[in-house]
Amino acid sequence: MLKPETIMRLKKFVSDRDWDQFHSPANLAKSISIEANELLECFQWDEENYSLDNVKEELADVMTYCLDLAMKLNLDVDQIINDKMTKNENKYPLNKAKGVATKYDKL
Repeated sequence: MLKPETIMRLKKFVSDRDWDQFHSPANLAKSISIEANELLECFQWDEENYSLDNVKEELADVMTYCLDLAMKLNLDVDQIINDKMTKNENKYPLNKAKGVATKYDKL
């Protein structure tokens, strides 16, 4: 899904600006939260009429910081997503969770 050229572009962007020194795991996690709140702000007063362009920009910011954090921690994004999906499939079995928004501990 994510092209290797895109990952290299992200790495080059940070490297060219000498920003790696600021990209501690904690700082990147904070940045993810900040950008996620900016994404949420796109829907703050009207969940129906929002700017798709603004949503795309904020979503890209969130995803960029998530990838930066994964790279900083030398994590395989595909692996951690699949590991979490396995846990989610166990927590939310299809026969109990289909069509309901109930939290796993209440199923």
